[in-house]
Amino acid sequence: MGIEILQGGLLTTVQDLGRFSYQQYGVSPGGAMDSRSLRLANYLVGNWENEAGLEATLLGPELRFTTAGVFAITGGDLMPALNGTPVEMYRAVRANAGDVLSFRGLKSGCRSYIAFAGGLDVPVVMGSRATLLRGAIGGYEGRKLKSGDRIDFRHPISNLPDFEKRVICQEDFSADEVILRVILGPQEDRFTDNGINTLLHEVYEITPQSDRMGYRLEGAAIGHLTDANIITDGIALGSIQVPGNGKPIIMMADRQSTGGYTKIANVISVDIPKLAQCKAGSKVRFQQVTLKEAQELYAQQHQYLQKLKKQFGRDKYLAVWKITQEDEFTFKIETVEE
Repeated sequence: MGIEILQGGLLTTVQDLGRFSYQQYGVSPGGAMDSRSLRLANYLVGNWENEAGLEATLLGPELRFTTAGVFAITGGDLMPALNGTPVEMYRAVRANAGDVLSFRGLKSGCRSYIAFAGGLDVPVVMGSRATLLRGAIGGYEGRKLKSGDRIDFRHPISNLPDFEKRVICQEDFSADEVILRVILGPQEDRFTDNGINTLLHEVYEITPQSDRMGYRLEGAAIGHLTDANIITDGIALGSIQVPGNGKPIIMMADRQSTGGYTKIANVISVDIPKLAQCKAGSKVRFQQVTLKEAQELYAQQHQYLQKLKKQFGRDKYLAVWKITQEDEFTFKIETVEE
């Protein structure tokens, strides 16, 4: 028992934090575009941070709970509602069997993340439950969700300890222009000084040709010293490729494993989530930082996430657990196997 999809929305997929150790074989890591938001949703419902949830893009799905459960929604605000009543985001919410969760439209951001206490029961493929659409791998039959799909909860949970305290401040993704911090390289020596200055001082717009694989940008062309071609090498998340036309492309979650275009810079990891919440028409600027600055920012984010993980997360309980209510004042806690 779990959820039934009544309408799939524009693009709703099952995602966790990604599929690693297979890029050498040409398999993209994939996973949530905004991994931070998925982590936060999982913390709120007491899951491990890598538990699979739903990623809804621009127009959210409509789904019915076939059993009682607990869920949380983070990321972009697609105006969620439970049985027609607005739902507060970044908070654990109870649902009864038969309740319908829907989304009324885009208010801010681009992608919402829905985590369910106890996780979604979809197969593990190469160490991950994430959907890789290009390869039809993982998730629910390797595809986006559609009407009639049913997904069970692995360990249904209808209540959680300290329920009313399971709330954090909602993050703001309403800005029309975002600043993305970057580290230059690995092929910055293949660009003119003017080309690097162009990257760091011009405003770029995300085009409608952007997707989970990469964000194509429109703006001033970035000049190469000679040409855009290199011997094919690996592609990291956030790599900024510049092909022959000088228009940058930022590699995202479903990126190809290797590529043969020069890479002028890389968006630092802590800024990938706010980039993932940008949509066609959003504007971005690039700001250079040092490796040390990027590491310090990463450490700050890690400390914040660890604090939330300790406050809400599953490692606090050291087991997979199930909670049942025996009467008005008594709860029974049982551990169960993964």
